[in-house]
Amino acid sequence: MATSSKQDDEQADFGYERVPANEKVHRVGAVFSSVASRYDLMNDVMSAGLHRLWKQQALRLIAARPGQQVLDLAAGTGDLSLGLAHAVGPSGHVVVSDINRPMLEQGRDRLLNEGLASGLDYVIADAEQLPFPARSFDRISIGFGLRNVTRIPRALRAMREALRPGGRVVILEFSSVYLAPLKPLYDLYSFRLLPLMGKFIAQDADSYQYLAESIRMHPDQPTLESMMIEAGFEDCGYINLSGGIVAMHYGHVY
Repeated sequence: MATSSKQDDEQADFGYERVPANEKVHRVGAVFSSVASRYDLMNDVMSAGLHRLWKQQALRLIAARPGQQVLDLAAGTGDLSLGLAHAVGPSGHVVVSDINRPMLEQGRDRLLNEGLASGLDYVIADAEQLPFPARSFDRISIGFGLRNVTRIPRALRAMREALRPGGRVVILEFSSVYLAPLKPLYDLYSFRLLPLMGKFIAQDADSYQYLAESIRMHPDQPTLESMMIEAGFEDCGYINLSGGIVAMHYGHVY
């Protein structure tokens, strides 16, 4: 009788559902392929524009400097990539990366429309298996993408390996609300209003139901900080934004 390998038997969270780990990549890909063309509009609507402020704060924490080499993972439609490209200037370089081709194409078109043609590369890449030599980057960012990764510890180790000494990673991600009065309102918004907005604006309620569930299954702030330390990052910490709806995690390589 044939036996399954450990990898074949491995399970992963897809929202509240447990699925084979190898299946999660394809299901997450389908989610983002479905919403790619309306992704920016939905971000503005569902966060009342706050996502722009969160990303500006993340860019300040990343603190990319002229001439640096930067990797923006799960770059999506390029909000962080745009700011990073301006920060590193013509002497620097930004790799705009996403595992999902339609999202990466949206980001590429947006950055080209902003007049950014040089100093940028576009790479389809899995955060767990980065196709770059060790110590390639001074900064790595990942905005609202880590919770969609199948094996977060593996992705953190890959980021650690890709950073140069003196490098920094910044992870901007939905997290765990710590203000008690905010929790029931946030739950109501997440599980009732968000899927409705997805249905009427993006014509895809299921993808935004997954979004709400994936946030709840993502490691909370102290847990993710511990995972970063375990992956080899130093001087790790996090900054809560909007009552913990979002957190910025950071770590360094020395």
